[in-house]
Amino acid sequence: MKVVTAHTMQELDRRAINEYGVPGRELMENAGRACAAQIVAACADCRDKQAVILAGKGNNGGDGYVIARHLLDQGWQVGVIVLARRREITGDALTNLVLLPDAVLSFCPTEGELATKYRDELQRATVVVDALLGTGLKDDLRGLYREAVALINDTPGMVVAVDIPTGVHGTTGRILGEAVQADLTVSFGLAKLGQVLYPGAQQTGRLVVVDIGIPAPLLSDTDGYDYLDEACVAPLVIPRAPEAHKGTFGHCLVIAGAVGASGAAALAANSAVRAGAGLVTLACPATINPILEVKTTEAMTAPLPDAGAGYLTETALSLLERLLATRNTVALGPGIGRHQETVALVQRLVTTVSQPLVIDADALNALAEDLSVLQRRRSAVIVLTPHPGEMARLLGTPLPDMAAVRISVAQEFARKHALYLVLKGAHTIIAAPDGQVAINGSGNPGMASGGMGDLLTGVITALLAQGYHPWQACRLGVFAHGLAGDLAAAELGEIGLCAGDLLKTLPLAFNRLLHRADAPRRTLRTIHQPYRNEVSP
Repeated sequence: MKVVTAHTMQELDRRAINEYGVPGRELMENAGRACAAQIVAACADCRDKQAVILAGKGNNGGDGYVIARHLLDQGWQVGVIVLARRREITGDALTNLVLLPDAVLSFCPTEGELATKYRDELQRATVVVDALLGTGLKDDLRGLYREAVALINDTPGMVVAVDIPTGVHGTTGRILGEAVQADLTVSFGLAKLGQVLYPGAQQTGRLVVVDIGIPAPLLSDTDGYDYLDEACVAPLVIPRAPEAHKGTFGHCLVIAGAVGASGAAALAANSAVRAGAGLVTLACPATINPILEVKTTEAMTAPLPDAGAGYLTETALSLLERLLATRNTVALGPGIGRHQETVALVQRLVTTVSQPLVIDADALNALAEDLSVLQRRRSAVIVLTPHPGEMARLLGTPLPDMAAVRISVAQEFARKHALYLVLKGAHTIIAAPDGQVAINGSGNPGMASGGMGDLLTGVITALLAQGYHPWQACRLGVFAHGLAGDLAAAELGEIGLCAGDLLKTLPLAFNRLLHRADAPRRTLRTIHQPYRNEVSP
């Protein structure tokens, strides 16, 4: 699903009217009718059909007047409360206002009167419609509109936001003082960034995007961000040919682990197995190899010399080079530790590994000590998977809290260093070296626990080993990882969810995507054709 900034959407509306000759009144009519249809569908089983629409004086209010007319036509009891004087309504909004019977209209332009006069009506409503302000809001709510938002949030009925919940910034998702908590948001034309970025995403409720008549070429040619949901990710999953064997799906080398962190190494290796890699070898310090032999039944282990220290040093390099000769994808970092000798090994590997390379955890911290090693790399495909703290160390500066700024930071970093960046967190951000950005839509707060990132490293590494293009591997890997978390939470609950639970649901997540009914038919892969990883000059 494409997601755009508020400004981009406003430009699309303008161009539809001025360049394509689509009347603004037609866009408003289509928007209101589509929103009314969503309300009717959502309340199909409701005994009472009472709607109260709070409308501003602009075009968002105009959409509300159209909604009111269509609900009246379908037998609903409707009241419209306009937060303005009648003479303040102009343009297309006025055109639709005058089509409503006076009996359903109330005008409340004065702060303090809304609660006194209309609280009971709002409390009785089956549906309360927020048609106050659209995506153009930039400043904190004040006065009458803030009072209206508070009243809406205090109602027991279903709350439907027209285009975006009032009080949510359309681009950043920032809460502008106070915001409507919607159960359903009907977005027009395209989804807006503020609806999928936190905290705005939390106010949006269920998001439905409807067609309002903006010409298709305008929508398809407009730059935006890729919001990952099941519908757009499912086609990425490639079914397996009946004659496939373990060599068909690649061989991952996972370089990980140190004393006290064997679990991270095991999780990364086991998740690579669960994500479909044909073979997985876990290269680990010899001291902890006996532990990992027990924790990784399906993955092989390769004990590396560590002089009994329990962490890796450059003495392991010669054996690693022999292992690399027969593996087609490498993961580096889970549980590897921050000893200075390990840092030196990590930096050396970045300059010697030619296979696609996924770097996570303490390997990222080693990279942050000298980012110039990226300029001396051999691999054309590098994926970094930092959490916000690790990203701050890579940047050498605190990472901004605002999600929209995190998008631009990730995009710039990926471009500058010609790599794929997976910036983890609520709605993980994925950035490609060519400037593409995706925002993940799966996952839940139960995944805020240790080991989840190690799992993700294994999943992405496994997909690269199977021959997925890096951009597909990152998007599919992040979404499937979150979906596995959602499936596990549905069974176990979010509280106490642990990374090991997702090892059981990862195959279920991929299977669900593969067999999604509305996914286009895909061609069986009969020969393993891995993404060509041309070595950078």
